[in-house]
Amino acid sequence: MKAKSRNQIETKTQAVCCAKIDLKQRPLLSVDQANGLAGVFKVLANDTRLRLLHALVRDEEVCVSDLAASLEMKPQAVSNQLARLSDLGIVSSRRDGNSIHYRLVDLCVRSLLDQGLCLLEEVRNKQQPPARRQ
Repeated sequence: MKAKSRNQIETKTQAVCCAKIDLKQRPLLSVDQANGLAGVFKVLANDTRLRLLHALVRDEEVCVSDLAASLEMKPQAVSNQLARLSDLGIVSSRRDGNSIHYRLVDLCVRSLLDQGLCLLEEVRNKQQPPARRQ
């Protein structure tokens, strides 16, 4: 992918995700909102789906067979996981002959992945014992 295209996507992602109401300004989550959010997190709380989403962020649009090869999985297993993401409107697909290509359409997921990786790195850094001086 061209660097310009990736920068345009990142700028668009920031514009879409950051234009929402600040979390501190929102009313306390209702039970329905909390249940809905928990449902979204349950779909995202799957290592295969997270890897698929990261692959789609990195390559913008990828066919199922290429995703399966990069994750070392069977295409049918990848398709099943992509269907769960598609049901939530996180990814979309297009057919090109016998191939189905997927792309990320919910740009907030990109920010969520980035924040999740940041959190993971912070947690791991805090869990490491301090370096010993010799």
